[in-house]
Amino acid sequence: MHSLCYLALIITALSSLSAAETKPAANSISELVSRTLAANPEIRFYEAEIASAKATRSTAGRLSNPELSLEIGQNRVSSADSRTNGLAFSAALAQPIEWPGRLGLRKAIANRDITLAELGLERFRFHLTSRVRVLAYTLAAQQEISAAASEVASRYAALREVMVQREPAGIAPQLEIVTIEAAALVAESRAATAAVAVQKILLELNQLMGRRADTPLVVKRAGFDMKTPPSLDSLLGTAMKNHYDLRIRRTELEQQGFKVELAKNERYPSFTVGPYVEVQNTKSQEDQTVGGLGISFPLPFWKSGKAEVTSAEARLSQAQATLNAAQREVERLVTESMLLFKTQQSRALLWKGDAITKFSEAAALADRHYRLGAVPTATFVELQDKYLEAVESISEAQSQALEAGLMLEELTGALGTLITLSAPKP
Repeated sequence: MHSLCYLALIITALSSLSAAETKPAANSISELVSRTLAANPEIRFYEAEIASAKATRSTAGRLSNPELSLEIGQNRVSSADSRTNGLAFSAALAQPIEWPGRLGLRKAIANRDITLAELGLERFRFHLTSRVRVLAYTLAAQQEISAAASEVASRYAALREVMVQREPAGIAPQLEIVTIEAAALVAESRAATAAVAVQKILLELNQLMGRRADTPLVVKRAGFDMKTPPSLDSLLGTAMKNHYDLRIRRTELEQQGFKVELAKNERYPSFTVGPYVEVQNTKSQEDQTVGGLGISFPLPFWKSGKAEVTSAEARLSQAQATLNAAQREVERLVTESMLLFKTQQSRALLWKGDAITKFSEAAALADRHYRLGAVPTATFVELQDKYLEAVESISEAQSQALEAGLMLEELTGALGTLITLSAPKP
């Protein structure tokens, strides 16, 4: 019997050791950001877009390839007293020549394509960094909420087992047991809700990091400092200058202006020029060779290019209208984000850094004294519930403040001006 008990203890210890070995190591938020930027699959798409734009730019300013044409046939000369047959062939080498200024416009359009691709990558990396920070901090907060709810639920469960074993008599002890059971159900429900939130955030984080959705992840919860934001006029000025969508719209507007100029330039036809030679041989040993310089160009009878110019000008007007609408939208978002950030900042600053620790210690103290009979049931249950509510409220305020600050940084294109992450908690 003792041998079986000893064997069971060994198996339990090995199982615990194996579980500890498989538990993933905790990661800081900065580490997660670096790993995401290195492994995110969508970044490869933007990098390929830049490579494609640069490849197009390398050929945009070059002349078209020269054209070589060859003709061969039979030469037949007839006269009153003789007929002569021979070989006839011609060769021409022609180079298409663009109208002056056309190649420069195509280079400018291609350069704007590169700028747009680079802005797209920069914007995505900026947004990805902010998103990972918000998700990682929220994940750590939800993990802490889940742990606190599980801790309170375990206290209720252990206390209920003790109270049931005492075989209480009378209505008051029985009502206390029911109160503890009901509080335990509420705590378990909160733990389950936090666990679901953890899983949802974990799925998105793994997706951004290019990993399997069910890969486990533990985040070290870090604090952050919130700086006083500048005035609204200063933020709006910075946003008008640095906001990625506005920079993209301005680049598109500039590019469309070049397209209008190109459409006007293309109304003048390009021409082809080059040397040619014609040779005619006959059996009478009389050869004829003709050489010269040829030029050709299309006659703009059916397509004058006016429709293309009108279309390009219409798209230029659309680009200007899109830029104006985007500016109004950015103004609204900056104003809204600033108000939200100030509100969440004032909420988060109400709590000191050790507030959750104090609530946790108070809940544990109430548990010990309740078992000793020094604290009534109502006080014990109230402290446990308030502990969970405080953890949820503080975590929610801090997460929303962080998200609002990072959103304002993203709108103004100034990373690190409002939110500074501190070292993670040990």
